[in-house]
Amino acid sequence: MSHTESSQAPKQTAVTLSVIVPAYNEEAFIGTILERLLAEPTDKEILVVDDGSTDRTAEIVQRFADRGVMLIRHEKNAGKGAAIHTALKLAKGRFVIIQDADLEYNPAEFPHLLQPLLDGQADVVYGSRNLRDNPRVSKLFYWGGKVVTIVANFLYGSNLTDEATGYKAMKREILEDLNLCSRGFGFCAEVTGKLLRRKVKIVEVPISYTPRGWDQGKKIRIKHGIGAAAILVWYRFTGKQCPIA
Repeated sequence: MSHTESSQAPKQTAVTLSVIVPAYNEEAFIGTILERLLAEPTDKEILVVDDGSTDRTAEIVQRFADRGVMLIRHEKNAGKGAAIHTALKLAKGRFVIIQDADLEYNPAEFPHLLQPLLDGQADVVYGSRNLRDNPRVSKLFYWGGKVVTIVANFLYGSNLTDEATGYKAMKREILEDLNLCSRGFGFCAEVTGKLLRRKVKIVEVPISYTPRGWDQGKKIRIKHGIGAAAILVWYRFTGKQCPIA
């Protein structure tokens, strides 16, 4: 099944989990991650947003249509946050997890992320790469994430160990109510800033992590870490919609 950027559908909660997969030029990995997602037994729907890819990403995703994977297409690249906005309009699950299209995060961790939500112990769960011994893509990348986490804890009085984690699970209505505006990689910092400003408790659980190198297509750079810190500062002191994409 395939939808365009403007597609919308009636929302009737029918599944436990909506897995949103933003994908931009991920033909090397998208098939493998979809196989892993489909093999994970949680009751779920999978929504892949092809964010204006110029390679075969959309073609590969379309092959999974008869297995229930939904393909949503952006005509032009709009950014990770924009892809999540688009998919969220169609999501029907009680909970939402964002799954990067590469192979850094393992869907086998879903039960660990979802259990505190299912038990009513939390409304938001972060999968922390720093609560377990994991390989690191580089010292620069590792410490960049640590610095952003320190900034978040200092500003909001929190005690997070991994603000920048790509595995954030939460009730769908909470994510929708945040009124997110970031269209790029600032999405994660905007989510954290708004949650902490609202005093929403974030529970962390340890997850595994297989880092991808820049030579393998990793898209995060130093500028994104600086932007994340700026977004955290903005929401801490203004509470207004962020002008930083």
